Amino acid sequence: MTDTDVVVVGAGPTGLTLACALRLHGLTVQVVDRAAGPATTSRANFLHARGSEVLGRIGALGTLPDESLRAMRITNYLGDRPLVTLEFGDPRMRTAAPPMVISQAKVEASLRSRLADLGAEPQWGNGLAALHRNDDTVVAELDDGTSVEARWLVGCDGTASTTRKLAGIGFPGVKLTERWLLADLHLDWDLDRGGTTGWIHPGGLLGAMPMPDSSGAHDLWRVFAYDPGHTEKPAESEILERMRQVIPQRSGRRVHVGDPEWLSVFTVHRRLADRYRQGRILIAGDAAHAHAPFGGQGMLTGIGDAENLAFKLALVTRGLAADPFVDTYEAERRPLATEVLRGTSAVTRVNIAGNPVGRFLRDRVAPKVFGLAPVQRWTTYTASQLWVSYRKGPLGGRGPKPRAGDRIPDVACVRPDGTPSLLHRELSGRWALLAPPDAPAGCADVARRHLGDFVEPLTFDGDEAMLIRPDGHLAWRGDAGDADGVNLWLTRALTTGNAR
Repeated sequence: MTDTDVVVVGAGPTGLTLACALRLHGLTVQVVDRAAGPATTSRANFLHARGSEVLGRIGALGTLPDESLRAMRITNYLGDRPLVTLEFGDPRMRTAAPPMVISQAKVEASLRSRLADLGAEPQWGNGLAALHRNDDTVVAELDDGTSVEARWLVGCDGTASTTRKLAGIGFPGVKLTERWLLADLHLDWDLDRGGTTGWIHPGGLLGAMPMPDSSGAHDLWRVFAYDPGHTEKPAESEILERMRQVIPQRSGRRVHVGDPEWLSVFTVHRRLADRYRQGRILIAGDAAHAHAPFGGQGMLTGIGDAENLAFKLALVTRGLAADPFVDTYEAERRPLATEVLRGTSAVTRVNIAGNPVGRFLRDRVAPKVFGLAPVQRWTTYTASQLWVSYRKGPLGGRGPKPRAGDRIPDVACVRPDGTPSLLHRELSGRWALLAPPDAPAGCADVARRHLGDFVEPLTFDGDEAMLIRPDGHLAWRGDAGDADGVNLWLTRALTTGNAR
């Protein structure tokens, strides 16, 4: 008998999201992290709409919308000339989940609170030391000398992932930039806090984003500055002194740089794991893909990994699906990571362009292109990840839209007891069977036979029935009386991992 169903290594946003979702699906979980305690600072500070949707579905959104800023605008300057402005939060995105300027540390705190409600909490100061694999279990040796036997182990332990290394999974990639300076600073200047501002400068890009400030002074900013040409890691005092030089120099503004809340330095790498699974060991988040920070895609993609993986592990662990169903996690999520990496790498190269052609495209061509309303809508929608679809994957499908694998918006629906609700609210560790009012019960009965009690029958204003996955994506659609169609899809998907 195993000690737990799943060991989650890493108590960051990916690991905590995974642990919450697994508990909602009825699995036991143990979360371990080598850090002495929760992080109080973080590089990630923007959560797009897709991430808010996920947190909402697992009940972890909490008070984050109230604690966040709605600084949804990005303006880039060349000297004192504004080049382009992008606006986020397009109401046509058909989501009630808000994009938020919020620190990763606060996101993690909200997730920990939700996990505690679900009966689990991270074990701090105790990381993964070794792994032993059996046919049906995996044994994790921890730093304190204890061992945990589990059905699965998932490494959510960052780009330097111990899990990935012990599993023998490759992590190839390239270095994209030299060093960047990063700081949370109290700044006294006249810059508008309604959005992020960037300055393109011969010395390197400078960016400033307003940060939520509990002090009431409303003067806290996240500042990043490209600072190439240095090989040694600077001390914090050197980072602060350098920031005091480059902020007025590159922004062209008078500014008083006050005390720092946090100082750091980083370089940008692009990396993607060879595979996401080695037997009963899996990886997710930064352990599987390393992103440039531009566009806020790293934390967002990791949270999406976790939600996708959770319901698949749950079905296999409960004996409702065969082992190949777990492989659909990599089949769906790794192509997405490839696409996101391509986009963030391109943005990084544009931001640091040093050759004449690159500077011309950035400073002359890009502003005209990105000034067009359709391009702006496309850019912000792409960053939101609300476009994500798995229609080309093994659980996807063809035909009229929405197709199997597509995300379904948060449509209005009605519970069996007559209570009005919204679809995503009902996907809290559950599948949903949407059907028109007065539809036969056959489709719902078949879904329950395959999925157990983790499926909710709902009515909505539609002509067809739709089986919705716990991550908000369409599994199957068809005539409301086509119980055989639901049965065929679930039989194929759950036994072979391929519903096509």
